[in-house]
Amino acid sequence: MASTRAAPVPSRAAAAWAGIVAGSAALGATELLAGLLPGAPSVVLEIGSFLISLQPPGAKQIVVDLFGTADKLALNVAIVLGALVIAAVLGILARYHRPWTNAGFTAIAALGLLASLRDPLVDGLLAIVAAVLGVVVAYNLIGWLLKLATHSGEPEMPDWARRRFIGTSVGVAAVALAGGGVGRLLLNSRAEAAPTAASIPPAVDPVAALRTGAKLAVDGITPLVVPNRDFYRIDTNLLTPRVDAATWSLNVDGMVDSPFTINYAELLAMEMHEEYVTIACVSNEVGGDLVGNALWKGVRLRDLLDRAGVQSGASQIVGHAFDDWTAGFPTAWLDDPNREALVAVAMNGDPLPAEHGFPARLIVPGLYGYVSATKWLTKIGLTTLEAFNGYWVPLGWAKKAPILTQSRIDVPKRGESVSAGQVAVAGVAWAPDRGISAVEVQVDSDEWATAEVSAPISDATWVQWLFRWAATPGNHLLSVRATDGTGEVQTDEVTRPAPDGARGHHTISVQVNG
Repeated sequence: MASTRAAPVPSRAAAAWAGIVAGSAALGATELLAGLLPGAPSVVLEIGSFLISLQPPGAKQIVVDLFGTADKLALNVAIVLGALVIAAVLGILARYHRPWTNAGFTAIAALGLLASLRDPLVDGLLAIVAAVLGVVVAYNLIGWLLKLATHSGEPEMPDWARRRFIGTSVGVAAVALAGGGVGRLLLNSRAEAAPTAASIPPAVDPVAALRTGAKLAVDGITPLVVPNRDFYRIDTNLLTPRVDAATWSLNVDGMVDSPFTINYAELLAMEMHEEYVTIACVSNEVGGDLVGNALWKGVRLRDLLDRAGVQSGASQIVGHAFDDWTAGFPTAWLDDPNREALVAVAMNGDPLPAEHGFPARLIVPGLYGYVSATKWLTKIGLTTLEAFNGYWVPLGWAKKAPILTQSRIDVPKRGESVSAGQVAVAGVAWAPDRGISAVEVQVDSDEWATAEVSAPISDATWVQWLFRWAATPGNHLLSVRATDGTGEVQTDEVTRPAPDGARGHHTISVQVNG
């Protein structure tokens, strides 16, 4: 009886590497397509957005604690690494049954397609093209590379065959990396381009120039007005959305007498108002930097609500973003005539940057952003507090979230060494929209001492503060606390940000050299 010889198969390592290269090439091709064609999806970003939508309660704070404002980069990296691990497994499976590998790549493409179709900024046809492109690239490359790996895996084959597989696969991986990199650069450049908006009309009641004493001259202190490029950004979008002002519209509906829709030009034709407002993220830790002050310009929310005619039973105002992200706050919050909420179209004198919500966003003094500051706004809905929960409420965050009284030490930095003598201890304090009446500093266990406070712009903004410390040699603890405009002193009770904001005194250690 004639003996049969089993067909040669590549080694596990070679098959895994072939899968990784095929997977990376598929990702690189789809990223390049997304960069070249507006409306084509980045599969990495779309799957990331889909995963964000599935996050369990508490996940947001864990991610922010771990990565801060680099959370989006971390998720991108995790998705790419996860995809390549799966591709490696599919490469190993191909040693035994190639159809399983093809089915695996098809499943990944299908997941990317489904995730892409959820994005209102993605063109459905281009989403299908991207899915097909990824599958075709993966199918063909895995077959070709496995064929090379099979030959190079035979012990009797010469070294040149093994070198051919390694050289070819590394070359393909390099091309995939370059293509993906170019695609992502094009995506980012398109996202970061300045919005092409009509000239924003002047405000009918422009803010007065900042009075003397509004700013303190201290090196290293946070600017009183944070430049747009430095302003914190926290949202659920992995890539800055590009909403077209030419096709954008804002709907005001729900429990109103006269629902209406307004486009960008019509919004700009309304009376413009401007005000400085400090906004903050509820995830901000004590002493954190997820807070900022800016000059906002836009249409008064009250003017839009008056036009719609809010019905008596409405108790919640809900902002809807272009992607159905939502944030809601009580209608009663606007009963105070001193709280002037805006549908903002400009920030610090420029058209609203894309990363901060172009073409329009909500700015509501005194409330954390997750219940009020809807970016990329497309709808304002009136409903009841009982009938609707904004995006973050089911994930464990409080439904009502006024910004807590907080203060922060900017200089000196934690752990910094300073020289003995007079040392400037300075920072910012905020309690919008109650204002700050006093700031105090404690050195070690000494009595609290009063700090100098800048002249406030308004109750809706933070202030800068300065304490001149006669520093003595040794290691010292510095703490700060603020008193708001109602006379309430910032609590020393320590809490985590969830569910309604972090509490406690910002405390740092410094080394004073003799």
